[in-house]
Amino acid sequence: MNIDLSFLPAVNAGLNATAGVLLLVGFALIRQHRVKAHRNVMMAAFGVSALFLVTYVAHYVWRAAVAGGVHTRYNAEGYLLWGYYGMLISHILLAIFVPLFAVALIYLGLTKRYAAHRRLAKVAWPTWMYVSVTGVLIYFMLYHFNPEA
Repeated sequence: MNIDLSFLPAVNAGLNATAGVLLLVGFALIRQHRVKAHRNVMMAAFGVSALFLVTYVAHYVWRAAVAGGVHTRYNAEGYLLWGYYGMLISHILLAIFVPLFAVALIYLGLTKRYAAHRRLAKVAWPTWMYVSVTGVLIYFMLYHFNPEA
C-alpha cells in the first residue's frame, strides 16, 4: 500500500500558525490575570505543538521510505539562500528546546511554582513563538516561494 503524505507540510504549517496564535492569546490572558484561561490555552498550544511533532516525524519517515529523500531543497541564491539557512538553522536549534521548556512550564504551573514559571516563561515564550513563526515562514519559502532549480 502506497500512502501519500505529501500534504503534511501544509498541515504542519497550519499547526505552527495555530500554536503561534494560541501563544499570543495565552500571553494576553495572563497579562489580564486570567490564570485558568491562560492555562487552558497554553495546554492547547502544547497539544497543537505535540501534534505537529508527530506529523513532522511521520512526514520525515515517509519521505525517507517512500518519496526518495528527506529534504526539500531551497533553490534561491545569494542573500535569500543565506537568509533561509540562517532562519532554518536557528529554527532547528531553538526547536530542540521548545518541548523541554513546555514540559517544565507545565510542571511549574501545575505545581503552583509561579515565580519559577514566570522566570522560565520569559525565555521559553519568545523561543516558542520564534519557532512557530519561522516554521510557517520556512514552509512558505520551500513550498510556495522556492525558485525553480
